[in-house]
Amino acid sequence: MRALESALLSAYKKDNPQAPANLEVRIHADTGEIIVYYLKTAVEQVTVPEEQIELGEAHRYRPGASLGDIVAVPSHVIPAGRIAAQTAKQVVLQRLREAERGAVYDEYVGKEGEIVSGVVQRVEPRNALVDLGRVEAVLPASEQVPSEQYRSGTRFKFYLLEVQRSARGPQIVLSRTHRNLVRRLLEMEVPEIFQGVVEVKAIAREPGQRSKVGVAARQEGVDPVGCCVGLRGLRIQNIVNELRGEKIDVVLWSPNIATFIGNALSPAQVTRVEVDEAQRVATVVVPDRQLSLAIGKEGQNARLAAKLTGWRIDIKSASQAGAARAAAPVAAPAAAPAVAEAALQPVAEVLPSAPARAAAPPPPGPVVLPVPALAPVAAVPPTPHHVKREEVPVARVEETPKAPPPLETVPAIMVAEEEEEEGLTSLEEALAPLASLSAVGAGSGKPQIRFAEEIMGGRSTGGPERKRRKKSGRARARPSFGGGEDT
Repeated sequence: MRALESALLSAYKKDNPQAPANLEVRIHADTGEIIVYYLKTAVEQVTVPEEQIELGEAHRYRPGASLGDIVAVPSHVIPAGRIAAQTAKQVVLQRLREAERGAVYDEYVGKEGEIVSGVVQRVEPRNALVDLGRVEAVLPASEQVPSEQYRSGTRFKFYLLEVQRSARGPQIVLSRTHRNLVRRLLEMEVPEIFQGVVEVKAIAREPGQRSKVGVAARQEGVDPVGCCVGLRGLRIQNIVNELRGEKIDVVLWSPNIATFIGNALSPAQVTRVEVDEAQRVATVVVPDRQLSLAIGKEGQNARLAAKLTGWRIDIKSASQAGAARAAAPVAAPAAAPAVAEAALQPVAEVLPSAPARAAAPPPPGPVVLPVPALAPVAAVPPTPHHVKREEVPVARVEETPKAPPPLETVPAIMVAEEEEEEGLTSLEEALAPLASLSAVGAGSGKPQIRFAEEIMGGRSTGGPERKRRKKSGRARARPSFGGGEDT
């Protein structure tokens, strides 16, 4: 009704440019009449009739009015013309839009820092527009996770970063990289955090890759890490799925900074933590095999631990720490090198030159002590066992060298080769009768040795099987002795 009255007042002033400014339009809800009222001030004596009214006359329109009160004096009824109706329509629509924008702003301004669910409507080169239902929100490129793909129609959960007023209505800025997004997701999935039994102390996040969360229990007997992880990791897995595979490490927070730093480097095992309160630097010693795990890929684990604790962390392996600790006592004050040099100076003067050093007698000291100790051992007479051990190398020495063959043995070797050749010749002569027995054809005159299968009564070399194989092109040449067609 207020919007309609304002719209009609604008239309009346447009149709009547000479109308005074102190006008008001009221719509009676019962009758529907539209009446224009003049707003006048009650005075004792009227000097400006358009703006003032006598007190006695003002009591007619407003009983009980006193001096200085504003009294609405009815003037006449506005006729409903075409121009007035069109102007009223435009004003009503504008007021409705303003009212809707105001309602949206009031709704979302109280949700800053909360999680809202929306659908990606379209993706621009720099921003992505998200439909939240009643209003469109903006996801800037700086608040987008590089590893996530924002396709049209995909639903995400966003962190409501900021709500701003603008001429075009409220502008809502969303985020997918804010670390409090992990906090709100934990509150949604873990009832203990929502109820306050478990508190999230600190969060460090590298969007799309890894996050570390430090939790502590406010109630005795509650395992904060177990509450966040859930049965078989169900609770934390739901958060990981919402963050599109981002890994989350839940560590136990401790008021002791050394313990908290050791927990923050999880899953690496920490041997010792040394803290420097003045410079806020912590030196962490880990086993040698755990050094790469403590540092993480490209230093990610150490970097997240430093963000989580707020301390600078220096990670060393056990061998490095041991070497540094062993070298620490060796360091001496400035006067120590001079004393050592003075002590070594006489020794350098006593040392002889190279030729004289060979002729000089051995210096007295512990070096000559083992010599007399070995003398009794050499005086012990050798046992038969010792004699046997001395004979063994002699026998080996006689057998090891092998003299070249004498010249007179060469003819013997040649004779042996001739005998072998004669033996081969005699073998052929011995086989000749056998070959004559197996000769094929009485008139051939050439002996031939047959195969074993032919001698034992098998198929002959010229049987039907061989003919079939020749026809099919798969026949193979068989070796034979003594000539013939196969040869």
